[in-house]
Amino acid sequence: MTRQGNRARADIGIIGGSGLYDVEGLRKVKELSVKTPFGAPSDTVLLGELDGIRIAFLSRHGRGHRVNPSEINYRANIYALKSLGVRRVISVSAVGSMKESIKPGDVVLPDQFIDLTKRRVSTFFEGGIVAHVAFGDPVCASLGAALLDAAHTVGATVHRGGVYICIEGPQFSTKGESRLYRQWGASVIGMTNLPEAKLAREAELCYA
Repeated sequence: MTRQGNRARADIGIIGGSGLYDVEGLRKVKELSVKTPFGAPSDTVLLGELDGIRIAFLSRHGRGHRVNPSEINYRANIYALKSLGVRRVISVSAVGSMKESIKPGDVVLPDQFIDLTKRRVSTFFEGGIVAHVAFGDPVCASLGAALLDAAHTVGATVHRGGVYICIEGPQFSTKGESRLYRQWGASVIGMTNLPEAKLAREAELCYA
């Protein structure tokens, strides 16, 4: 394992959710320990090449799934990827379906979020620094379109668009809560994409 150096750079960052702890086919892999002003990221960063593209992979929960959603250092994770030169972030999450049309194993590319988290720091701007970042369209459209094409290429059943509702966890929602979320138009439910998406927007990263 090496510490971050001046030559450690990547074009695309991948944040792996539950069950995704590495990238198949990643070559020339280096394991980097990245320091940030916000503490340690969830894990070391795996830096390597995939089809000639420099990739930085970070396990959101840590390899071995040892960090629960409320304890993830979202600011450190986003800062670590930004510091490696990442401009685009592919965020992969395991979610629950709120619609009968979305089956287990389907790929969903949401384009909206509802934030019901309660305990998480959701901004880089503090300590006298004030900024208000537009978040009406929280997903990077160009990256979302590229992911849609890739999903079709591999034959996945993919749903384009939809609302991801993010709860605090680690408990799952009650039946009453789930019925309410369905009325709100939620497509899927998860525990981790917020404040991650907000922080990515503040860091000027293309996120999907």
